[in-house]
Amino acid sequence: MIYQGSCHCGAIRFEVEAPAHIEADRCNCSICTKSGFLHLIVPLSHFRLLSGEDNITTYQFNTGIAKHTFCKTCGIKPFYTPRSNPDGIGINVHCLDTFPTSLTITDFDGQNWEANVHKVQHKSRDN
Repeated sequence: MIYQGSCHCGAIRFEVEAPAHIEADRCNCSICTKSGFLHLIVPLSHFRLLSGEDNITTYQFNTGIAKHTFCKTCGIKPFYTPRSNPDGIGINVHCLDTFPTSLTITDFDGQNWEANVHKVQHKSRDN
């Protein structure tokens, strides 16, 4: 399926190819908890930015591998480059224009990232 998504103000628009049944991860690390990010990690080839490239700002911390992208206008983080999958992209399921009708949410212990990263590293691989 092709899902359309956006930030809150609509300046950033994207589409992502994902299964009809979404398997998302809810991470308990500080940035994911505070931003309410619900992860759908896919290969970068399954993502297309439709508009708003000039409206994106990036925040990096700690190792600098993850690139947290935010809308300069409304502050929403619709997608980012995950540290666990730097060859893929993490989509915020909450930023999909139509919420999936079939969704499984798995808790991910990002507070203990090093011990658990192996559970999500496969998600950016093309099948």
